[in-house]
Amino acid sequence: MEYIRVNSIDDPLFAKLHNLMKEVFPPEEVLEFDLWKGPLEDPGIRVFVAVHENEVVGVTEYRYYPDWNIAMTDFTIVGKPGLSLGRFLANKRMEDLQELAGEQGVELFGMFAEIYDPYRKTDHDFGGVKTMDPFVRREVLSHLGYKRLDMEYVHPSWENDGEAVEGLDLCFMPADENTHELPAALITDFLTTYYSVLQKKPEKWNKMVDQLNNKKTVALLPL
Repeated sequence: MEYIRVNSIDDPLFAKLHNLMKEVFPPEEVLEFDLWKGPLEDPGIRVFVAVHENEVVGVTEYRYYPDWNIAMTDFTIVGKPGLSLGRFLANKRMEDLQELAGEQGVELFGMFAEIYDPYRKTDHDFGGVKTMDPFVRREVLSHLGYKRLDMEYVHPSWENDGEAVEGLDLCFMPADENTHELPAALITDFLTTYYSVLQKKPEKWNKMVDQLNNKKTVALLPL
């Protein structure tokens, strides 16, 4: 298994990973092909594929923010069962992030992720890929150490149509298991930076940010 970074839409591996995204994720979660040009060329956005027998069988995209010493998992796709892909991608991603944090002279503080709550929204079949089933992924991410932030969460649709995407939790995996809350300002700064590329923000998202601005901390709860 190879772990290969993709940083151009002209890379033949990108077409394969984009097709895999469209097979697995709902349309509002998939950025158009041509709009990936900028993100892939952004040194802060790291897109890696797992290549097995010349096929893209897994993908992970994530970011590291040195100013806050945190990361964000944009998405992880396990395209085929029986290859230990989840473990492979998680381990390789963490190795890369710890190396980036090490360049800053620190150890990674933790990592955000948006995680579907299948107990609230059940209409995502994720292309019929059983390893991507929201019930399975939620438990896997819980085992990895992710915790749910105690807040009602929505995010702007990646179709940039101003619609709110619901049915997810914003979660955080602290490096220190004794971390039980996060500064609300860190969450606000992260979210406003992360979604700055989208011009149209839903009113529910604006209201959520306003509520965060009126808090000092947000608790981390079991996932």
